[in-house]
Amino acid sequence: HFDEGLGLEEEDYGKYGPYKQSERREIYQTFVKELLEKGCAYPCFCTEEELDAIRKNQEQQNLSLGYYGEYAVWRKANLQDIKEALAAGKSFVIRLKSPGDFNKTVTLKDRIKGEVVMPQNDQDLVLLKSDGIPTYHFAHVVDDHLMRTTTVTRGDEWLSSAPIHLQLFELLGWDVPNYAHFSTIQKDDNGAKRKLSKRKDPEASVTFYHENGIPAQSLMEYLLNIANSSFEDWRRDNPSRDNQEFEVKLEKMSVSGSLFDMVKLLNISKNIVGDMTAEQVYEAASLWAKEYDQELYQLMAENPEYTLKALNIERGGVKPRKDIAKWSDTRGFLGFFFDSEFEKDIQENGFAFGDKITREETRELLKSYLSLYEPGDDNEAWFGKLKELAEKFGFSKDVKAYKKAPEQFKGHVGDIAEILRITLANRKNTPDLCSIMKVMGMERIEKRFNKV
Repeated sequence: HFDEGLGLEEEDYGKYGPYKQSERREIYQTFVKELLEKGCAYPCFCTEEELDAIRKNQEQQNLSLGYYGEYAVWRKANLQDIKEALAAGKSFVIRLKSPGDFNKTVTLKDRIKGEVVMPQNDQDLVLLKSDGIPTYHFAHVVDDHLMRTTTVTRGDEWLSSAPIHLQLFELLGWDVPNYAHFSTIQKDDNGAKRKLSKRKDPEASVTFYHENGIPAQSLMEYLLNIANSSFEDWRRDNPSRDNQEFEVKLEKMSVSGSLFDMVKLLNISKNIVGDMTAEQVYEAASLWAKEYDQELYQLMAENPEYTLKALNIERGGVKPRKDIAKWSDTRGFLGFFFDSEFEKDIQENGFAFGDKITREETRELLKSYLSLYEPGDDNEAWFGKLKELAEKFGFSKDVKAYKKAPEQFKGHVGDIAEILRITLANRKNTPDLCSIMKVMGMERIEKRFNKV
């Protein structure tokens, strides 16, 4: 939702339109005319070939490149030369007649970088191109003045252009806005830091996060984290507050730039998703899956109550599980709950049992467990029966006892839990096993036991 500017449907928002440069042509030309009348600008009829010759000459003499001083050939042209060029229909641009001296300095008080001292601009920059459209430099000064801009925020690649803009504001007799040049986000490229590139790096595109299912809230939280050094402390003191309540301060932005860290972004996202309700996760994950994982979407849509129960395992409380950082992780978290996905895994990979006991002993253990299992048991009662089963099959019911004399046992109670876990999920790491069994129900448990 735009407060000011051109909207997605090309409608204007705000009171300072029009916002298309092509529709502001006469505005720029009006101010160019003023600069021409003041003797601060002039038409230049140089061709590309002539400009190229000037550049080559400067290169040969190892001089600064550009259109300035003695190389600004149309700077001192008389009116008759200009009239003749116009009469001949020659193409022209309007250039600034810079009053600057490169050997003198200008100081910019930047809200992020502090006082920055730079050489004055002495280049006769193009203000209006041959088609009557302004360059960035001129459009920035005119538009930001007319639109009452108080603070110009932009990447620090524009810092070197600041002397041009300060000079233009002065020549036009306008107040200079505040400037804040922020350092661009960096990326580690084989040990060397470079600017995050929209051409090279998928992370520079918003679609990357959408396709991978990284919640917008997580990305915003991460960007605030790297934008202001004080955000991390604020979040620690205000764990439940909306991040939009945090006041971003330009003075707290990094002068040198921050390194993009996908690991940190995903860790932040795990915390955010971990604090969501099962209903919120279901809604967001299924919306993502509908676009990017149709198979998962169908499974979730066909089994909404079952899926919600699965997503609710170890959710809430002081230490919620944090298996999901992005919606594309949902398949990995939920997969084994769905029979079709579980069977596909078994067919492709087989059961991941270790070699503590034989497959025949495993079947006997599972059969014995079914006679003990009660769906209504709480965790304590459930674990008590697991200990009972461990003892019956030669496993220690106490891990410490096993570690003291491992030769006396086939394993410990944790190994019994692992056998159950692999039987039901074919994984060695899952959410709380007792809760998984409650969600799956007796019929599904028996069916999976019988597949071993």
